[in-house]
Amino acid sequence: MNSNVKKITIIGMLCAVTYAVMAVGRIPVVLFLKYDPSDVVVTLGGLIWGPMTSCTVSVLVAVVEMVTVSDTGILGCIMNIVQTVSFAGTASWIYRKRRTLSGAVTSLSAGCAVMILVMMLWNYLITPIYMGYPREAVADLLLPVFLPFNLLKGGLNAALTFLLYKPVVTALRRTGYAAASAMEAPYRKRTGLILPALLIILTCILILLSVNGLI
Repeated sequence: MNSNVKKITIIGMLCAVTYAVMAVGRIPVVLFLKYDPSDVVVTLGGLIWGPMTSCTVSVLVAVVEMVTVSDTGILGCIMNIVQTVSFAGTASWIYRKRRTLSGAVTSLSAGCAVMILVMMLWNYLITPIYMGYPREAVADLLLPVFLPFNLLKGGLNAALTFLLYKPVVTALRRTGYAAASAMEAPYRKRTGLILPALLIILTCILILLSVNGLI
């Protein structure tokens, strides 16, 4: 397959899957904040095909979301792009330069940290504008609401990405959409980190269930 056609096909595939996950996987957490695992798809794409892929998919999906299901307009679209790029872009950029087990853990941890810091700032600056909240009210919500939400989202996205990378890239290699180099040694030695990742996911799921009054 022509390389340009393959790139377009890959980006189209990632956009379709990301949008579908976003549309059906939204879980209310607190106030107007909802969690969906679509960032996991974008991050997987970035880890396999590079940070520009994750950035491109982030922008395209955010724009499509804005004109289809979102009610927050252009500012909400920009917030979605900033949030996804800060996590997926950071993680995939670091992992591209350091494809080791420690690099994988570092990249996902850095993605969480950057996303949390960026979104705390953007929530303070932009949320009052597009949600109609007084800035003082938003400032009061930063630590008790926005920080825990972003910690929950970042931790869940990182753990899911770590667990899904190997099976996803293995399947893509068999179809010719991922190069052999995308399957790196660290993921053959990741057994000791599977249990912590599962515990993070379980903890986050329990938190989501509890805040929605299901347990």
